[in-house]
Amino acid sequence: MLAAVGEQLGRRKSVAIGVVIMVIGSILQSTAFTRPHLIVARVVVGVGLGIVNSTVPVLQAEFAPKATRGLYVCMQLTTLNFGIFFVYWMDYGFSFHSGSFAWRVPVILQCVFLFPMLVLIWLIDETPRWLAADDRYEEALEVLRRLKSHNSDDADLRATHEDIVRTVNVEKSIGAGSWKDLLKNDSIQSQRRLLIACGIQAFQQLGGVNAIIYYSSTIFLKSVEFSAHTSSLMSGFLQTWFFLASFIPWLLIDRIGRRPLLLSMISVMAVVMAVQAALIYQVQHKTSISHASGIGAAIMLFVFQGAFTIGFQATVWVYPSEILPLRLRQRGSSISTASNWIMNYMIVQITPPAIQNIGWKTYIIFAILNTVWVPIIYLFFPETKGLELEDVDRLFAKGNAAVTYALDRPKEEVDVVENTNHDV
Repeated sequence: MLAAVGEQLGRRKSVAIGVVIMVIGSILQSTAFTRPHLIVARVVVGVGLGIVNSTVPVLQAEFAPKATRGLYVCMQLTTLNFGIFFVYWMDYGFSFHSGSFAWRVPVILQCVFLFPMLVLIWLIDETPRWLAADDRYEEALEVLRRLKSHNSDDADLRATHEDIVRTVNVEKSIGAGSWKDLLKNDSIQSQRRLLIACGIQAFQQLGGVNAIIYYSSTIFLKSVEFSAHTSSLMSGFLQTWFFLASFIPWLLIDRIGRRPLLLSMISVMAVVMAVQAALIYQVQHKTSISHASGIGAAIMLFVFQGAFTIGFQATVWVYPSEILPLRLRQRGSSISTASNWIMNYMIVQITPPAIQNIGWKTYIIFAILNTVWVPIIYLFFPETKGLELEDVDRLFAKGNAAVTYALDRPKEEVDVVENTNHDV
């Protein structure tokens, strides 16, 4: 909703506005005494979170060096998973207490992390790519100078600056900058790039991860048939593993690339969900191996969560920011983030009744969906590892067919793409 404002204000101010809105919403939540008050407060927090979610990956991608761009986004996702881990165990501790403070205190503690974020955002520069898109070319050059590594010379820096400016001018010449431009099948394939950005976000949610994150206690209780207390503890251990596993893609995403991580880990997720369905069937039908199947089903949840963290989570936030054109990046990122949250909402709404009514068959649905994603990603999602963001326009330049660029790109060296004949 506020993406257009974000394009005008810049990445830093967008994040700051989002954080301020979240602080206001957190205060409203913690002081709520009626249901409408609490619902309005939740909506306020959601608006702020949406702004931050759609802007931070863009800011990181535009700042980070091409060789380590994935690493920086993975670091941010590790802090996200730490938040899930921290909040779960905090809520677990408060669950033994009665009274409204048992939920008011966890809610207001959001501000402990929001206030430092509000301060730190003003200690960094605006991204050079947004400055260039705003026709502030000299400021963009100065920021690049402050960001440059010790082993890079001024010629490399100026070449990067010229490439950014050239990309801005080309995108301006084809009108890439408004909402309707996202739907144009123009010379840099803006429409296809938006579909890819939204697709990967939707695929992530439809794969079933938030059915596990939101309802892990319910799954351990009703599907695996653990006791209530054991289910709560196992859910906490699952969130702890979620946090620890998020360190693994730090070592992989910029070495082996986005596509190999996605294709391999989604394949694992599909197999795990199929196995999970078979195990839950044994548990729910009280067969002779139901006890062992329950233990196996619990283990499968940990395997699924690990595969998701290494594959989908590691790529889903960096990839849209890399894929989208510069002048459409904020708008496109906001739409792709919206597709993530819409699918998130759908999954968390249908999971409880699905587990209640069709039981083990729920996991077959997720197995099928994850299986479907593999050929789609293989055929239509190109590799972006090692590319400057400006090189992605060349990657999508007209003349590169959808299947061709997805299959051929991983075999090419970056300098081949940089020396393409497309004049961008």
